[in-house]
Amino acid sequence: MNPQSQSPSQTAAAKEAAVELVLDVGPVAHGGHCVARHEGRVIFVRHGIPGEKVRVRLTDAGESAKFWRADVVEVLDASPDRVEHFWRPADSLRSWQHGHPPVGGAEFGHIALHRQRILKSAVLAEQLRRLAGVDRLPGGQDTGNLVEAVRANAQGAEAASGTDATHDAVAGLGWRTRASFSVTPGGKLGMHAHRSDQIIPVREMPLASEGINGLRLWDIDLQGIERVEVAAPSNGSRPLVLLAPAPGTKPKRLSAIAAQLPDDVSVATFDPLSGDVAPLRGRTWVQESAAGHDYRVTGAGFWQIHRDAPGTLVGAVTKFLHDGGFLAAGSVVADLYAGAGLFTAPLADAVGQTGSVLSVEGAPGTSRDARKNLHEAPQVEIAQGRVERILRQKPRNFDAVVLDPPRAGAGKAVVGQLIAAGPRAVAYVSCDPASFARDVGYFQQGGWTLAGLRAFDLYPHTHHLETVALLTPAP
Repeated sequence: MNPQSQSPSQTAAAKEAAVELVLDVGPVAHGGHCVARHEGRVIFVRHGIPGEKVRVRLTDAGESAKFWRADVVEVLDASPDRVEHFWRPADSLRSWQHGHPPVGGAEFGHIALHRQRILKSAVLAEQLRRLAGVDRLPGGQDTGNLVEAVRANAQGAEAASGTDATHDAVAGLGWRTRASFSVTPGGKLGMHAHRSDQIIPVREMPLASEGINGLRLWDIDLQGIERVEVAAPSNGSRPLVLLAPAPGTKPKRLSAIAAQLPDDVSVATFDPLSGDVAPLRGRTWVQESAAGHDYRVTGAGFWQIHRDAPGTLVGAVTKFLHDGGFLAAGSVVADLYAGAGLFTAPLADAVGQTGSVLSVEGAPGTSRDARKNLHEAPQVEIAQGRVERILRQKPRNFDAVVLDPPRAGAGKAVVGQLIAAGPRAVAYVSCDPASFARDVGYFQQGGWTLAGLRAFDLYPHTHHLETVALLTPAP
């Protein structure tokens, strides 16, 4: 039976076809899947583990397609690192037994955490090798064990370091201080299936903190809402629930939803396209804490979602710069794509009154947050706008630059500007190994070298990871 052509939204015709194949799962690839082959065609398989033999259901297939996509529906020969998925809606085996795809957001939940980190390490090493030509990592690092565990879970116990597979399988929960949900046509809290318009109702989010799960949003009638964003700061300060109303939703309906939430929770509406936020109750921002500083973050403004991520990343960045002699009292530093000032504040502490920090952020609302957060640091200059434009307008001789771009990376133009500016070092923070490796390649083409590299498992049970690198001009 030939697979039917279909869109990523998984059409009804494709579901009826229910084309299944038996495959040998090959190596992990960037994007949360593994590579398998069938009659010479590449199939990207989700919810498998390299080395397994599985039965899959094709979810995106067409005779003219360069590759197909599939979900595992049955494991015929399991990996020793396969564990029972901790969350039924995200478990591909259970979900397809009930006739629907799994929700996204926990695509590695069937893999023991120590193996997850090995797979993420392989992806990072492969991207660096393929996109940047990096065959040897700084200091002779082992490419098979690049990703470090971040030791936190819902109960406050330490996650396993990688040697205790039994403990490792159940750790890595409760770390999200931010979560995004969709709403079913019937007004129930839900999440999208991967690459699908289908919304699956949920009654828990095990990766989220108790501050989010304790709101019990799944018990609320959310009719009139299309999307819900929740921020519950790890410091215990007031949570914020953002509601994206459907067109035509009346203010009375919004007030009724807000009334179903605890009194100590701020509630606001937001426009996902513009980012505009309007209060319904309480404030339109949350107070976050990291590295000895408090930060105001408005609406859906960016903040690291793992509760320990801010401190972990600040520590890695400042250690690279301090140890290399690039950050000290009197240094001239830039923080690019600075957000609300997570890195800017500790950089200002390090350079002191005799140094300076240029903090650049493109989003107007987030830049306003940075001004409020850093108003007592006269050595900091806040600039709102595109990084390329600000670097042209404010050229200076930087000792060091912190580069924390969005998932798409900094890009060739920004890397070229940085190389031309001639800083002594760049600390690059990335959440995407592909764009990171591409940018490392641009630096190397400009005569720079990868001098230091650390990677952190800040997103357990997903394919995502965070990377911190030190780049310096080649000697």
